Amino acid sequence: MSAEGRTVLVAGAGGTAGRAVCAALAAGGAHVVALGSRAASLTGVAAAESHAIDLADPDAVAALAADIRARRGGVDGLVHLVGGWRGGAGEADWEWLERRVLTTLRVTSRELRDDLSASSAGRLVAVSSASVAEPRWGMANYVTLKAAVETWMAALATGWRVKGTPTAAITFVVRSLDGDGEVVDALAESIAALWELPHAQLNGALVSLGDGRVVEE
Repeated sequence: MSAEGRTVLVAGAGGTAGRAVCAALAAGGAHVVALGSRAASLTGVAAAESHAIDLADPDAVAALAADIRARRGGVDGLVHLVGGWRGGAGEADWEWLERRVLTTLRVTSRELRDDLSASSAGRLVAVSSASVAEPRWGMANYVTLKAAVETWMAALATGWRVKGTPTAAITFVVRSLDGDGEVVDALAESIAALWELPHAQLNGALVSLGDGRVVEE
């Protein structure tokens, strides 16, 4: 198996990591659907199509998913790279982060869960932070939400394992994607290769990127 011919949605495609992931998937022959909050951020992204959309809006996501199903017959992958950073533990910062880090993942993965289950090789990808393992009060909101991302992904993985579908939920763990070209390249390379690996090996995995390692089980 490979990514060739697969329909893969990349949420947060306009960022540095999103652009690298889109390019790697497109090079592997995937039909890349680039998603971002602003049309201008998607300019120049390597994708078969791009859409500016509020990924925290269930109605907007449902409408887009229905359109893609009608044209493509389904979805084989969702790569969630939407995020952001604010330190502290304040209420305003929590609301700003929660909508980006967690709500967008919940909305998109719930809408596409059945599509990924029906695919012959469905893949769901999210990114967490190494800081979850070493939380500090100065980033309490952020690490709490990233821990929630890991839990949400684990719940999806368990569901697919019980159902026995050829589907996998994979969470990549990074220290940072900002300004680290090596880690961004490793992330893009690893995501593009997910369709070459068996789902049983991938489902529920927490994959650490960094230190020159592409995959650590």
